[in-house]
Amino acid sequence: MILNIAEVGFDTILLAFLVTLFAGLATGIGSILAFYRKKTDATFLSAALGFSAGVMIYVSFIEIFPKAIDSLGGDKTAYIWTTIAFFVGIAIIALIDKMVPSAENPHEMRDVTDLNNESSKKSLMRMGLFSALAIAIHNFPEGLATFMATIESPTLGISIGIAIAIHNIPEGIAVSVPIYYATGDKKKALKYSFLSGFSEPIGAVVGYFLLVLIFGQSDGLMGLIFAGVAGIMVYISLDELLPTAEKYGKHHIAIYGLIAGMIVMASSLVLLAK
Repeated sequence: MILNIAEVGFDTILLAFLVTLFAGLATGIGSILAFYRKKTDATFLSAALGFSAGVMIYVSFIEIFPKAIDSLGGDKTAYIWTTIAFFVGIAIIALIDKMVPSAENPHEMRDVTDLNNESSKKSLMRMGLFSALAIAIHNFPEGLATFMATIESPTLGISIGIAIAIHNIPEGIAVSVPIYYATGDKKKALKYSFLSGFSEPIGAVVGYFLLVLIFGQSDGLMGLIFAGVAGIMVYISLDELLPTAEKYGKHHIAIYGLIAGMIVMASSLVLLAK
């Protein structure tokens, strides 16, 4: 049965917020990599993104989806509602993704050298700012997902937080590179990159207050939310992580990373099983 947030101790809530903050601020790591390495290690990044996808897909179907069913009663009706909520989560994140213009979509990783030939600083600045906005929109539901997972199980939440942090690194590059080339100011580019990740902990805080202080809480409500979170994470993995992993590495590198992520997540769940 999914844990009642109202009964969770302050230490667990603080940990959940810190994990979410860490995941969000990983966009800044992307900036640092862009500035201080002439060429990103594409093979490593491909494997890491595949690994993140493996963690998120495995935990969504093996851990979160069954718990959502259990919290809704464990019967056929619970399965139906869990399935509906799962696809509603996919629809929500797909709609958010659709609202972002393709030219500013943050899931296109860039090296510092990629934009040397851009002539318009105004265009570059616009690209960077739109990328920051797009990432902020995307990171909001991710923050809620990470926060809720950590509340349910700190070990599970930390695993998801690390996976999302890896996912956020190329997004930070997408923000910082065009802003840097538009302004020549590394500090400004780094600032916008970090700020774009702040929507992740904001998503956690807003989600917490909505659930606990406004709507109250029940196992049924938490089951629906967790099913939606599972849908969001599966969509992110299939639409963002794996395509980016394949773009910056060979197909099999991404798949090996994905399988490794599943193995690591499965092993941790087995070790924690009662």
